[in-house]
Amino acid sequence: MAPQTAEPLTPEGRAHRVKDKARQLGFDEVGITDLAPTPHAEALTTWLNAGMAASMQYMQRQEIRRRDPSRILEGATRAVVVSRNYYTDDPPSQPGEGRVAKYARGRDYHEAMAGPLEELATCIRGLGPRSAVTGAYVDAGPVPERELAQRAGLGWIGKNTMLINPSRGSYFFLASVFTSVDLAIDLPFAADRCGTCTRCLDACPTGAFPEERVLDSRRCISYLTIEHRDDIDPSLQPLMNDWLFGCDVCQQVCPWNVSFSAVASDPALNMDANLGSQPLKPIEAASDVELAGRFGWTAMERTGPAGLRRNAAIALANIQRQAVRPA
Repeated sequence: MAPQTAEPLTPEGRAHRVKDKARQLGFDEVGITDLAPTPHAEALTTWLNAGMAASMQYMQRQEIRRRDPSRILEGATRAVVVSRNYYTDDPPSQPGEGRVAKYARGRDYHEAMAGPLEELATCIRGLGPRSAVTGAYVDAGPVPERELAQRAGLGWIGKNTMLINPSRGSYFFLASVFTSVDLAIDLPFAADRCGTCTRCLDACPTGAFPEERVLDSRRCISYLTIEHRDDIDPSLQPLMNDWLFGCDVCQQVCPWNVSFSAVASDPALNMDANLGSQPLKPIEAASDVELAGRFGWTAMERTGPAGLRRNAAIALANIQRQAVRPA
């Protein structure tokens, strides 16, 4: 009797295998979408023309590919989008300490997710012909991650521009694998479950949301403490409170996070809640080498030693100002 040959996999069968592999690798959610032009392309152009990208000139250079993701990797027709939870509880606040955004309280996510994502890419490539192409992206390049994630069914884009998953909230990293392998795509997440809630917009300390789903980077604490390289506008400094790196305010008040966020237990990310509060005076006085040794393994490395010292000085001044404010 001649040996039986395996039935060729269908696009649905390949998609099922990819999703199983993604979950085995520790990703929480996985969805698949095509690379058609984004429906919000004109909104991106309007945002850029208004100067809301601030000094992030790479956004201008990437505009065409962000508007049309099929231009990112030649031959690719699909994006496999995955998420990974990074939520940690906030440590008790101590006098003279500055806050660090939750996503930076552990190993730099670019490095932590690179290995598993490449393994997923290898799995996908093995399901296609020898000529199949794949490309793995972790918050890098011109990938419109939240847009693709919504189209892949992972959640909806909230009024604070964050992707919100109905069972997990918004404290998660996004990454993607672009590929030419024929995979069945998922239905987009069509519902907007923010309703009439505006807590995220109302809570922003610097008023960085001129309207729903529009973030003006020039006023955003995350941008100012991470991407901005020069002195910070003196009128904005008192509004930055005690944030040393990043800001979580618009996520902290979101009802979906209040109800559904769960502490991450991912050994690859090595999340540590104790990193969430840092003494400011030692940072303000630390050398470049000292700061690199202390924070170089985290995403806080992004802002550089000079930026960390600047942020520490602003946060410390705000704490001292609040301490002497009359009751």
